[in-house]
Formats: sequence, structure tokens, C-alpha cells
Amino acid sequence: MDINSIIFDFGNVILDIDPQRTVDALREFGFQDWQRLETPEFYQEVIFPLEKGLDSPDVFRDKMRLFLQMNLTDEQINTAWNALLYTLTTDRIHLLERIKNHYPIFLLSNSNFIHYQEFVKDLNTNFGYAQFDDLFDKAYFSFELQMIKPDRKIYDFVLNDQKLDPSKTLFIDDRADNIEGAKHAGMLAFHLNNGFQITDLFDGEGRIMKNFV
Repeated sequence: MDINSIIFDFGNVILDIDPQRTVDALREFGFQDWQRLETPEFYQEVIFPLEKGLDSPDVFRDKMRLFLQMNLTDEQINTAWNALLYTLTTDRIHLLERIKNHYPIFLLSNSNFIHYQEFVKDLNTNFGYAQFDDLFDKAYFSFELQMIKPDRKIYDFVLNDQKLDPSKTLFIDDRADNIEGAKHAGMLAFHLNNGFQITDLFDGEGRIMKNFV
């Protein structure tokens, strides 16, 4: 296929994440009712407003204290919230550097300012990049745009902002709903699941391997 640009998701594509690590961290602070963290109410009332940039980190931490019914400090909440993040890996960062030699590459992530601060620190400390705009041609985060995947308007925003042809743009994400959103916006899309990693999709020089798209 004639692909001339690539948009990457972040969590479980570039950076591994595991929400169970946040649950475990909260348990260490004494939280027991972990099933409440899997309810639609938790995502709608606490997580999504933070990721859409509608709630500040302070508002999010207050909501967490109320939802958990625990008087945790800001530092404890941040520690538990950031526990789900693994560290960036050398093989994926170096692969992105090689891919960038052949395609314009972009990042489109549902994320929030608390996590953003943590993984930017990781990127800077371990790889020398001050921000993700230095690694990618452009990085887009939901909390900055006040839009969130899989709403089509966030895909259209990126495509229009970069003047990309959706029919020649590959989108890679680990979530099926985000993949469907990209397809509705006219993009080619690859669902990164079933144990696949981005290192499986590109050759040693950073070109897309034909059998995957």
C-alpha cells in the first residue's frame, strides 16, 4: 500500500502500561474496594475529564479522594496513578528514530498531564529528548486538544493540521474502538494486539513490512 505517513498511539504501543499496577499501589495505601475502579462511573466521572483536559490535576486528585473515600496526599495519588506506566524501551525509541528516516511520524494519545510529566521526564532522562515533538514530527495529546479517541473529530483535527491524506496514512493503536474511529476518518489502521509489538511491523531500517498492511 502507498503509505506516506504514520500516526502512533502511545500506551501499549510505544510505552507499556498496566492499570493493575495502579490498583496494587492503591491497595498498599489501604484501598480495598478495587472493583469500583472498573465501573463506568469511575471512567466517566474521574478519568475522562482529566484526559480531555477538562479537569486540572488538582480537581482530579480531589475526585480521587472522594471516589476512593480516602484522605490520600497529592503525592500518594500521583504515585499510584503513575504506577501503571512502565519505562520507555530502547528498542522502540530507536525504531521510531529509524522509521522517521522514511516517513513523517506522529503521536496521538489519550493521556493526561500527570502521566505526561512522568513520561516526558523518562524521555528526557533516558533518551535526551526534551519533548515528544523532538522525537516525532508532531505529538498530539488529548488533554491538550480537549478531544479524545475514538471521537472522529480528534482524527480529523490531526489530519487537517498536518495536511495528511487519510487514505495514505497508517494509524496504529492497541484498542479496537480507536482503530474503528481511525477507519471512519478514512485512514488505514492496524490493530496492535495478540502479542504484536511495533518492532514486529517494521524491518531493520524502519520501513513497513508489506505482510502487515
